[in-house]
Amino acid sequence: MVGVIGKKIGMSVILNANGISIPVTIIEVLPNKILNIKTKKIDGYNAIQITNGKLLKKKVARLKEFRVSSKDIKHFTCQDKLTVSFFKLDDVVKVSGLTKGKGYQGTIKRWNFNSQNKSHGNSLSHRTPGSTGQCQTPGRVFKGKKMAGRMKNKKKTVSNLKVIKINIELNLIIIKGAVPGYNGREVFINKTKC
Repeated sequence: MVGVIGKKIGMSVILNANGISIPVTIIEVLPNKILNIKTKKIDGYNAIQITNGKLLKKKVARLKEFRVSSKDIKHFTCQDKLTVSFFKLDDVVKVSGLTKGKGYQGTIKRWNFNSQNKSHGNSLSHRTPGSTGQCQTPGRVFKGKKMAGRMKNKKKTVSNLKVIKINIELNLIIIKGAVPGYNGREVFINKTKC
């Protein structure tokens, strides 16, 4: 489905009519310009390419492609702009983005391993993972072994999020729940058919 490129502003809380607090994420969606429309006849599939900024020679803006059905592609033309008015209240969306990077981490933080005893002769190896493989047969560490390494900073998609509020003047969309990434990071909001 068609979506837009936005920027995560941060999280907040909204009180509903019953006084219950709802956690929300505020996303800024500046007008996204449609640069190109791909059709099945020419390109082999239907899609629209959008950007969230000006394409300059030195600084390249983000370019994103969304697949659309042959029925929906007729509603779009080149140079159209997608804004927050593209969404409606109670729309169900899915949001994709990069999660917060934690850097190089050990096995205790990365995989939730237990630490070793802090007594009974163990004086140096409290946070080590322990044995990682066999001695002679097969004499190697198997692929996929949970070990220390880079943590997070991967693409994640959160589905079934509901649009709570839309502020057209400030280009803001308020979505119920949490979305991946830190404040200021780019996210992609897709409309779903629900």
